[in-house]
Amino acid sequence: MSAWSAVVGIVARDLARTTRQTSRLLGGLARPFMWLLLVGSGYNAIARLEGGLPYQDFVFPGIVVMAALFGAMLTAIGTVYDREFGMLRLMLASPAGVPAVLTGRAIAAALVGVLQGGIVLACAPLVLPVSPGNVGAGAGALVLAAGGSALLGLLVAARLRSVENFAGVINVVLFPLLFVSGALYPTTGMPPALRLLARANPVSYQVDLMRHAFGQPTEFAAGTDVLVLAGVAVVAFGLTALLFDPEQRFVRTRRGGERLSS
Repeated sequence: MSAWSAVVGIVARDLARTTRQTSRLLGGLARPFMWLLLVGSGYNAIARLEGGLPYQDFVFPGIVVMAALFGAMLTAIGTVYDREFGMLRLMLASPAGVPAVLTGRAIAAALVGVLQGGIVLACAPLVLPVSPGNVGAGAGALVLAAGGSALLGLLVAARLRSVENFAGVINVVLFPLLFVSGALYPTTGMPPALRLLARANPVSYQVDLMRHAFGQPTEFAAGTDVLVLAGVAVVAFGLTALLFDPEQRFVRTRRGGERLSS
């Protein structure tokens, strides 16, 4: 089996499994729309942002990133599920190896994030004044955000061995990433320690790049956002591969021992 065939097979399998879980997809879409419609409407009346930007306009780029972040990272639960029930060992024992398995998993998770974030992005004209160029630039930023979020999800899932553990750990990771990113409120008013965390948070750069797409005030240059997100993706993929490698070597050693004994 070639590496490319393995990647395509894993993407098709993961997407088929995800699309069957309609309640999870609908729940992932309900979260950003609830924040936008319920919380955003209330904050519009009390929030005073620099430049007179309405809160719903300000928060919309962050809501798009939120949808992609949750959709892509939570899809990593499939890796934990496969490890718990033995399917992951079969994948790692294939000649395609860890890189192909991770690439397929990352692409599938990113596509889920793009789907969920894209539905929110398509509603942009209903929320704030935008041009087709803004939506197109937002789509590009969405792809980068979903890809980075997918790799972060795989990194979290790399050593977890039960679905229950993943459910507990992922929430501890997801919410700080979201709340300390500038997605829901500006980071300029944060205490210095939290502002430092926001600058170290990769989601901050996803949100900042999305704000560039919508022509809103930003903290970093667009090139800086892209370079940081690309660097985080490479590092996350490398760390995840390192964490998976001992498991792959164990599987192959065990299979080699079984051949010798037979």
